[in-house]
Amino acid sequence: MGFILASTNALGGTLADQWKDYYSVPSNVSQTVGVCLAVPYGANASRNANTKGSQAVISDGSLIMVPEGFSLITLENGQITGYIDQPGAYQWSSDNINSQSIFAGDGFMNSLVRQSWERFKFAGTPFASQVALFVNRKEIPNNRFGTQNTIYWDDPFFNTQIGAIAHGTYTIKIEDPILFVKNYLPVDAYLTNGKPFDFGEFFNPINEQLFSEIAGSLSAAFSQYANSPDRSGRIMDIQGDALGFASTLSQIVETNYAWLANRGLRIVKVTLSSLDYDEPSKELMAKVRQADALMGARGNSNLQASFAEGLANAGNSDGGGLGMAFMGMGLQAGGYAVGNMQQPMNQQQPYAQPHDSQDEQPKDDLYEHLEKLKRLLDNGVITQEEFDAAKKKALGI
Repeated sequence: MGFILASTNALGGTLADQWKDYYSVPSNVSQTVGVCLAVPYGANASRNANTKGSQAVISDGSLIMVPEGFSLITLENGQITGYIDQPGAYQWSSDNINSQSIFAGDGFMNSLVRQSWERFKFAGTPFASQVALFVNRKEIPNNRFGTQNTIYWDDPFFNTQIGAIAHGTYTIKIEDPILFVKNYLPVDAYLTNGKPFDFGEFFNPINEQLFSEIAGSLSAAFSQYANSPDRSGRIMDIQGDALGFASTLSQIVETNYAWLANRGLRIVKVTLSSLDYDEPSKELMAKVRQADALMGARGNSNLQASFAEGLANAGNSDGGGLGMAFMGMGLQAGGYAVGNMQQPMNQQQPYAQPHDSQDEQPKDDLYEHLEKLKRLLDNGVITQEEFDAAKKKALGI
């Protein structure tokens, strides 16, 4: 009983024309359809699909073409009698001893399907008439998710909880068609007058359940992703890592809801279209970015640029602008060194006040001030022109 392989050329038009009629996937099937009934094609019907569900019933001698990316399942009274996951042309026979009920090659996923086959296969002798279903084995895109309220996760980089409202899409794949049909597919999808089961139709209980389970797993997925030792720990990287975050989210969903073990479903890719952080998180990120700008080589460059800008402003202003510029830059630096100059704020000497003459400024302070200027010049922080201008102002000339 079962199917006899007629040809591996399932997509050839010449082979199809040799048959009086055959069954295959509807020609206008959507990319988001998970399961659909087989429809008849005729040699002289320009291969147009007959969408009448009642004609999904095959009988002895019926010919079926299984295209790439689909699996075929036959049922009798809701029980699985046959399964094919290899593309090709097949003939159904209920009594031929050479026919087989399952066609599966080697490999991990086929091994997974074999376990389900042994668990759910029909134990008796099938009737001559069977309902034929096609299961989409390709990645099914445009499954949306989102949160209405802010979700929070522990973030090791910020050392606190971060909150955001997240929206995005994910792709899924039916890895085990037998398990999906038996445990998850609604009954009306494989009745002879049923309509395709479409993941793109959000307003049905099945897809609403998937949406809720994804939304309920996001907080744990963000936390696990951010705390993974294999990644940088910065949640900002997540929007550019579709596969990495998909793996994390898939693990959380599998732990919480057993998509693969109970339904035969797996998350393949996840795209975050938006992460709208709450106000405390935005403020914290702004402070961290500011701190990043003052660290390492980048911070040294920023501080040197600040010194140069302060000196230039001082050279273009009257009075003691230079001293105030130094004091301001010292505050920005927070006591850190720039180049070879290290001068904590609490050890800085007062500079000349506006309109002070050279005689009113102690010579030791003046010499120290000029030495600082010379070190800035030697370290490339200021130009010769800026040094000369600042020196003249300090000497009152």
